[in-house]
Amino acid sequence: MHDVPFVDAHVHFWDLARLRYPWLQPPFADGGPNGSVEAIARTYLPGDYRVEAAAWNVVGAVHVDAGADAGDALSETQWLEGLAGETGLPDAIVAFADLADPNVGTLLAHHAEHGRVRGVRHIVNWHPDARRSYTAADLTRTDRWAAGFARLADHGLSFDLQCYPAQMIAVARIAQRHPHVPVLVNHLGMPVLTDPDGVSDWRRGMAALARLPQVSVKLSGFGFVQREWDVALVRRFVAETIDLFGPARVMAASDFPTDRLFGSYDMVLGALADAIGDLDMTDRRAIWGGNACRLYRIDPSILGDVK
Repeated sequence: MHDVPFVDAHVHFWDLARLRYPWLQPPFADGGPNGSVEAIARTYLPGDYRVEAAAWNVVGAVHVDAGADAGDALSETQWLEGLAGETGLPDAIVAFADLADPNVGTLLAHHAEHGRVRGVRHIVNWHPDARRSYTAADLTRTDRWAAGFARLADHGLSFDLQCYPAQMIAVARIAQRHPHVPVLVNHLGMPVLTDPDGVSDWRRGMAALARLPQVSVKLSGFGFVQREWDVALVRRFVAETIDLFGPARVMAASDFPTDRLFGSYDMVLGALADAIGDLDMTDRRAIWGGNACRLYRIDPSILGDVK
């Protein structure tokens, strides 16, 4: 049993009978950024999550937009609020909003009316290789996306950033203009190891983001770095990320059930525990739970007596 209190900074729940999730519908193919998702294309609720996480001292969780149809964005938030009331999870919600939509302010205002909403995510991964892209164009280089990002501050919302390293310098320039919008980088910054300068691109992009004090990183998504990941890969990228951002600006996260495509919950969290095992207990407690509570404004009393 892993005894340190764990606030999972990145989980997904979905009820396929309630909302529309286009990416979880057949036909399933292996060619997309995640490969085939057929293995996780079934309803996943807090009870299912707790079974997978049984060996870990999970005391809280942050739900991040689960790829529901854009038209269901507000319905997802409303459903999650009810789910939290019934089951105790999630403690915080990162909702979906298309920042390139000129009317995004209306949706942001509606999301912000819900007590557990802390921020939004708009996946912006774009790559010259269309098989890697989540979007048809690089939205981060458009004025309309930058304008939507600016609107987050109006509603006290943070931004979960899921992009590729080659996009990070452009995003850092936008974020620098809006220091009151916390930015939480998903999945170790998703280095593209198959690019000719993939690791160098990642280091440059992450360094640009690390210079902004409002930016933090989730230590998660190992299978997005390399589907057949191993402990050595996790150690390498976790160590470099902590060197750049420091232990106060990184968070442990499972990305379940999505990351089950690449390994079991115990494998994923075990690799992360190994990667941060040389840090002192204060830093490890912060990474497992304290930082997520601070950055997502969750009551730290869920951590017990930990200060």
